Amino acid sequence: MLGRNVMTDSGAVLPWLVIRQDDNGNRYRVGRYATQDEAQKIADGLDRHGHKQLYWVERTSRSARP
Repeated sequence: MLGRNVMTDSGAVLPWLVIRQDDNGNRYRVGRYATQDEAQKIADGLDRHGHKQLYWVERTSRSARP
């Protein structure tokens, strides 16, 4: 589902993902956000905790929702 924009119950499109990778290489979606800036702020805040996990922001596909 990473390759599609997602509509929430409120109808908002949340195309920006924050992804976490743990020390074993497992990747998890932390959350979805409306803007890149909002997602980056979350990723930066989590990254400051000093854990060994990596956090980054990705955009889902720009294709229209079916």
